[in-house]
Amino acid sequence: MYAQGLSVDFFLMKTFSPTPKDINHAWFVVDATEQVLGRLASQIAHRLRGKHKPEYAPHMDNGDFIIVVNCEKIKVTGTKLAHKEYYRHSGWVGGLKATTLTEMLAKKPEQVLMSAVRGMLPKTKLGRAMLKKLKVYVGPEHPHAAQKPQPLEFPY
Repeated sequence: MYAQGLSVDFFLMKTFSPTPKDINHAWFVVDATEQVLGRLASQIAHRLRGKHKPEYAPHMDNGDFIIVVNCEKIKVTGTKLAHKEYYRHSGWVGGLKATTLTEMLAKKPEQVLMSAVRGMLPKTKLGRAMLKKLKVYVGPEHPHAAQKPQPLEFPY
């Protein structure tokens, strides 16, 4: 009748597609002390997209809010401190400016993690909405105590 003993109910199941009322955004706080930049950024991007949830849908923003503290104590491997550069352009001829990772960590350490996570999210309106759920702070304090964030530890 049906292949490999599958019942009629198997063929009548419908695909679940979440609606905005099905989405629950939780708040988590992550301590970036001695965490490797790329590994931390990939795990944060995974959580921001909501891929860890069973009701994940690529067309919806069902990820969680992530608060990162102590971003100035982040760690990098290899020779990235001297050789990794961040570029910006003024729009004028010869207006390309380069900043090394060492200078960025001294001036704007929160921007280092933000740009790493931004590169791992979709380059669309949805990706920009997901990035707004990432809050990065220098030092151990953050102003989101009212949301009661849960501590989050990553496996590696």
